Amino acid sequence: MEIHLQRLVMPIADPFTIARGTITDQHSLIVELRDGDLHGLGEVTVNDYYGHTFDSMTASLEAAKPYLDAYRDQSPEVVWSKMLEVMNGDHFATAALDLAAHDLWGKRYGKPCYQMWGLDWEDIPVSSYTIGIDTIDRMIEKLDRQPGWSIYKIKLGTADDLKIVGALREHTDAAFRVDANCGWTAEQTIANAVELQRLGVEFIEQPLPAEASPDEMRWVFEKSVLPIIADESCRTTPDVAACHGLFHGVNVKLCKCGGLTPALAMLRQARSLGMKTMVGCMVETSIGISAAAHLLPLLDYADLDGAIL
Repeated sequence: MEIHLQRLVMPIADPFTIARGTITDQHSLIVELRDGDLHGLGEVTVNDYYGHTFDSMTASLEAAKPYLDAYRDQSPEVVWSKMLEVMNGDHFATAALDLAAHDLWGKRYGKPCYQMWGLDWEDIPVSSYTIGIDTIDRMIEKLDRQPGWSIYKIKLGTADDLKIVGALREHTDAAFRVDANCGWTAEQTIANAVELQRLGVEFIEQPLPAEASPDEMRWVFEKSVLPIIADESCRTTPDVAACHGLFHGVNVKLCKCGGLTPALAMLRQARSLGMKTMVGCMVETSIGISAAAHLLPLLDYADLDGAIL
């Protein structure tokens, strides 16, 4: 079994701004696993916030090469466990390899992954479309350029957050979800939630920094009139249990958790705990988005618009 790596730099239609910074293009590492005439594709994005670069992830994947042949006939779950070990716990690099292994696995057996997992492709949620932070006029323009979506996710974390949502509400009847990307205090969250609920917002994603104390998070969880969904606070499998009682749901992302193998386990665990489930993206291409889509039967919410941003 061979592994091939390709670095991509993909332009984004508009500068994409969240509470902690702006990107104008996305850097992705594409992984291809080849086994005879079959091949599987995976993807991971470079991410400064989590400290993963092209070079660091390439080095991790190079370390995995000598072990791949021994795992040719193993399930992706078995491959994942070994590769995470040999790649020294690099969840981002492991994610790309895991996606490729699942793609190859499905092609080998002639079935999509969701069927291999025993999931039913009915009543799946639709994705939201994300409006990045900008001037209010520019955010309205971005929304108007993408009409017809039933749900918009609005990035917040500015001094004008309520004005932004109020202005956008004048241009659509669609449902809103907001993501503060760690940009609010506990007090801001509680106050903002009241007005955001009036403006048709369904939930708030990660209002507090991931480093906030459990007591602060619990206070917000108990007092907010809107559900609170963990993102930066829920990276890998152990975080699901840690988020229980502090968040109403979790947003699982393939890059940060390590791929489809842990994502599947995390979503099932969250559901067993009575938490809402969501899968988001990190502005991947259609390779990463297509992989994440196999998890839709397990989700309450989907944010899989990365390939069209």
